[in-house]
Amino acid sequence: MQRKGVHEILIDGKELSLEHVMRIVFNPRAKVALAPSVRREVERSHAFLAKKMSTDVIYGVNTGFGPMASHIIGKEQMVALQENLIRSHATGIGDTVDPRFVLATMIVRLNTLAKGASGVSYALLEQLVFFINKRIVPVVYEHGAVGTSGDLVQLAHIALALMGEGSVWFQGNVCHAKDVLTQLKRKASVLKPKEGLSLINGTSMMTGIGALVCMHAERILALAVRAGALALELVNAYDDSIAEGLHRVRPHKGQVAIARMLRELLASSRLLCGRHELQKEIALEEDGVHKIPEEVQEIYSFRCIPQILGPIHDSIATVRAIIEVEMNAATDNPIVDAKNEMIFHGGNFHGDYVASAMDQLKIGLVKLTLLAERRINFFLNEKQNLSFPPFLNVATPGLTLGLQGLQFVATSTAAQSQSLAYPHSLHTIPTNGDNQDVVSMGTDAALFAAKVVENAYILLTIELITLAQAVDVRGVADRLSVSSRTIFSRIRAHFPLIKEDRVITTEFHSLLAFLQDDPALIAVGMATESNRT
Repeated sequence: MQRKGVHEILIDGKELSLEHVMRIVFNPRAKVALAPSVRREVERSHAFLAKKMSTDVIYGVNTGFGPMASHIIGKEQMVALQENLIRSHATGIGDTVDPRFVLATMIVRLNTLAKGASGVSYALLEQLVFFINKRIVPVVYEHGAVGTSGDLVQLAHIALALMGEGSVWFQGNVCHAKDVLTQLKRKASVLKPKEGLSLINGTSMMTGIGALVCMHAERILALAVRAGALALELVNAYDDSIAEGLHRVRPHKGQVAIARMLRELLASSRLLCGRHELQKEIALEEDGVHKIPEEVQEIYSFRCIPQILGPIHDSIATVRAIIEVEMNAATDNPIVDAKNEMIFHGGNFHGDYVASAMDQLKIGLVKLTLLAERRINFFLNEKQNLSFPPFLNVATPGLTLGLQGLQFVATSTAAQSQSLAYPHSLHTIPTNGDNQDVVSMGTDAALFAAKVVENAYILLTIELITLAQAVDVRGVADRLSVSSRTIFSRIRAHFPLIKEDRVITTEFHSLLAFLQDDPALIAVGMATESNRT
């Protein structure tokens, strides 16, 4: 996909990337524009559908929906059919979906329609462009999607807003869509045959959420690698657990990549130990058994970082590929192929690809979260680490409590993520008069993955606070690798050393926001291996 300008991204139905979606969602100056080729493809598809609907039975155009597809609809009622579809399906309930997820959904739906495989008018795409560029974001609710025949309920709320009905977010406020369009002197859309169906029949909500979730997962993995590197320094780990030769003989792509990243991050460290140092210290005896004070190797949460994070690295790469295919796919039904003069009735709206990807992603992120939780426990438990004060307390143990309270947050948050890890795509329940007898639950899978992402950030924030506290306890900041000193200084800029007990809520959220959003992290080498190759 080509960018028309620094802040304008061309939509062509073919080359939308996760980075494009992220840029549009998080840069308020970013705008979208339709590529010149889009008008030709969309208008050809629209004209072909208009010709065929007077002679052929076409689902959702001149028939009813779902189990009522055998009801033939007259020409004079085709517009009412589309309006009825939207109003009847805009039934979302519960908490509102994050407006950033909704905006990402709108971008994905625009790109899908831009393929020219849905039979909609070019004016409908122009309306979506207007909403995206003006940041008119429909209010969408969490409950309602089963992810098969697409994200019908959630997407119906977006379509409703295009019609000038329902509620939208605009300039920080929830407003009636009609009032916003009036204020901006913009007419509401009047849906043409199939346009209501084409707006809601597809996987754009789960895919839009999935795009942002995947981008955050890549950032989380990079943070986890950075935390792992700092943890290895703090226990004076042996360097052979990340040695190139060790991982060359088990050449899983992710494992090799994570080990390489750790070697790069730790290249300047003066705290890691070479295996030869142990060999120099220990005298082997020919007879008898004797215990040595040194640890021969670290526990798994330190020694097996590449083997634990490697599969997560590979899972994220797989999920990225699936999401990017889905963002550039026609997920409508029926599909209008004007070039070959065919209309295909099928199931491209089925969300199992995205549902399975979201389940795979959240399982990996939960494992990453549990790895962080184990190392937090190691540094806070003096009976295990044998080197640090209880709960990294630098004041008066017994009178002051150190990081005890933060560990409770880590434990409860990790437990919540564990409960969310069960694959939601397995929760298929037949619905729609058994027409939709196998459903994907992809939107809920994506929303749960988003919650796991939120929790992973919390756990990594706590781990980095713990590691920074341990650095100060040991007084080794000047011996850290360059990269670890950088992240340590950034942590301390947001979260000072805990000496006496204090309320840390504001400082915690400051550091959390920095880890989630600040581009400076990328500038100090936080990009994942997959984005560097």
